[in-house]
Amino acid sequence: MQDEDIVTGLVLEGRCFTLEELCAACGLEPDWVVRHIEEGLFPAPEGARSEWRFTVVGLTRARRMHAFERDFEAVPELAALVADLLEEMDALRARLRLAGLE
Repeated sequence: MQDEDIVTGLVLEGRCFTLEELCAACGLEPDWVVRHIEEGLFPAPEGARSEWRFTVVGLTRARRMHAFERDFEAVPELAALVADLLEEMDALRARLRLAGLE
């Protein structure tokens, strides 16, 4: 592997994103996020829209949901269900790693 083949990035754990930052990172329009929040498919942040903050978990969920809607033409409810299941699998894998049973 050559130096130009190495991909670098930022550590996002513990970082919070504004609505605009979340949309930029996911390639989404703010209306998409707001609509999914209003429909109860995406965790609703507290406070006014200008004060909304999203974690890396929200960023991952938005990317997953949008990918399922786009790639499989899934309805938003199905995309949210799949995102729920993937989040549960991530949590179970993390518990297995902590228990040394990976």
